[in-house]
Amino acid sequence: MPSSIFFKANGDAFSTDQIPTNKKSMIIFFDATCEHCQRVVANFSKKSKDLANINLYFISLDEFRSIDYFMKTFGKPFVGAKNVTVLRDGYQVFIPYFKPKQYPSLYLYGKDKNLIYFSSDEREVPKFFTLIKQ
Repeated sequence: MPSSIFFKANGDAFSTDQIPTNKKSMIIFFDATCEHCQRVVANFSKKSKDLANINLYFISLDEFRSIDYFMKTFGKPFVGAKNVTVLRDGYQVFIPYFKPKQYPSLYLYGKDKNLIYFSSDEREVPKFFTLIKQ
């Protein structure tokens, strides 16, 4: 996992080095106006209980006003969840470091922070649930 710094809504910096290694982690890189991103997060929302045992990080280049609207509209079960962190890419480092192909980009990491699976295809959402359970 690339070492990067993002920002929480309260302005606090958050580094990928702070991601705990006690369970798998998923990063969802999204754009608040992207229809594919909206569908993917809505689909994850329907199975939010299946994601309770992993760390979830929602990261966007958007302003927090747009990010908050996106989360409240499409990711409502994740708002305020203990295992969820919503971040803004204020330094615009996600694209050069993580090299997403398009929105949304989904990254599943193991406890060791090594990449298990990457996809930008919304049709592959079920595969993430299979890999999370393993």
